[in-house]
Amino acid sequence: MSPKTWVMLENNPVVMNQLAASLGLSPDLAFHDVWSLDEPDLMAHIPRPVLALLVILPLTPAWKKDRRDEDAEKADYEGYGPEEPVIWFKQTIGNACGSIGLLHCAVNGAAADFIQPGSDLDVIRRGAIPLKMNERADMLYNSIPFEEAHNSCVPLGDTLAAKNEGHLGQHFVAFVKVDGRLWELEGSRKGPIDRGILADDEDALSPRALDLGFRRVIRLEQEVGGNDLRFSCIALSRKA
Repeated sequence: MSPKTWVMLENNPVVMNQLAASLGLSPDLAFHDVWSLDEPDLMAHIPRPVLALLVILPLTPAWKKDRRDEDAEKADYEGYGPEEPVIWFKQTIGNACGSIGLLHCAVNGAAADFIQPGSDLDVIRRGAIPLKMNERADMLYNSIPFEEAHNSCVPLGDTLAAKNEGHLGQHFVAFVKVDGRLWELEGSRKGPIDRGILADDEDALSPRALDLGFRRVIRLEQEVGGNDLRFSCIALSRKA
């Protein structure tokens, strides 16, 4: 049997807010468009603090090499249980990267306090905590509520993705502040990546967080003279 493959979601607030609501994240939180990484006037509409960023980026040769080098010496991820610093999901569903990225934003850090009790998101989070990597991936793979929530959001995009187009060479990545550290979470890596310390007054959209995370990927492309700087970024914070 072929692995399960979904239609990839668009990375915009309309789609991801609907997915978050369908799964059971409180309406007190919302995703907001990030129109600039360094122009205050273009960032002023985003309520602070920002709890997480959800980004989609092209897999350029420079980033691909960096990822391969980082993952080369890593063993399979073994984290699980209540002492696990972040909840990370290995991706085994084709094109589910956006929905898994949303999970990474919603079930970790301060956003987890906004999960509605008894919701599908609550069930997924509680079910994931005691499971090891492959068992956790299987749980998500077989979750009917997760699949139904994803499918309900497919028609909301500005352009309907064709099911057989695959990744289109792009990857969703979540950057989440958890207990004073910035975590990079993506289901196709070897595990969660701790990118470093953030001060109490530095959120996921602060200059330091951007330098440790999102802008780091952009720099990789710039340093080799590349010009593929396409990206889409949304920020999770309080509803405006």
